[in-house]
Amino acid sequence: MQNFDAVGRRKTAVARVRLTPGTGKRIINNVPMKKYLQREVLEMVVEQPFQVAEMSDRFDMKVNVYGGGLSGQAGAIRLGIARALVEFDENLRLAMRKNGYMTRDSRMVERKKSGRPKARKRFQFSKR
Repeated sequence: MQNFDAVGRRKTAVARVRLTPGTGKRIINNVPMKKYLQREVLEMVVEQPFQVAEMSDRFDMKVNVYGGGLSGQAGAIRLGIARALVEFDENLRLAMRKNGYMTRDSRMVERKKSGRPKARKRFQFSKR
């Protein structure tokens, strides 16, 4: 039985995705996906690459993910799934790229600057 492995990243989250031919089981950190992600929107984000490829029930998914929050983790898993599906079938690359699933979202949290309360916020200015 062949496995298709890929890594996805988003913000500070890193997801190692393994797809194996199967019936559509979804396991994240040894917990069923619905229980782990908690929000329907995040489940939809994770399922998007499968829907584009029309392979929702052809693969079992096992994911180890760490770092960040649930939203960043879902984005990392989506990238990992897209990469693994392209590894399975190179013809899916164009469809995945067209939907934006092959692009690593490079947006990160801006660092806090010294002399300010947050990254961009400033203390109130007083002329007198």
